[in-house]
Amino acid sequence: MINWELVHYNNLSRDLLYDILKIRQEVFIIEQHCNYLDADNIDQYSNHLLGYFNERLVAYMRIVPPRYIYKHLSFGRILVKKEYRGKSIGRELMKKAINIFSTDHQIIVMSAQLYLVEFYQEFNFTVEGKEYLEDDIPHIKMIRNG
Repeated sequence: MINWELVHYNNLSRDLLYDILKIRQEVFIIEQHCNYLDADNIDQYSNHLLGYFNERLVAYMRIVPPRYIYKHLSFGRILVKKEYRGKSIGRELMKKAINIFSTDHQIIVMSAQLYLVEFYQEFNFTVEGKEYLEDDIPHIKMIRNG
């Protein structure tokens, strides 16, 4: 069973921030062979949804308030640690975030990696616009209305 915790940046301990940055680097930089600046000065304004299995961080999402990336609330840096994929933890993560934030925010936006479009469509996100490269990885804007 996954234990979920929602923490605003102001309440992150140094050790927890380290764990977050480490897991993001493992997935987005090392695993995906993508060199990019992960520390983008947006974490400080964001909430961080953390999923733990046996006290180990295995799932994560950054929830960015409106007007920092998009006009509306946005989900990003969504991940499940490689060895925990295929166990529906990503679905649990999305459901948890939507349950927490959809009541206050009618519109949720994300920049989705193209291969995950069908996954996000399961949660009523729809494609908007055309495919684009973000850090040399194909992405597409997706929006969830209410």
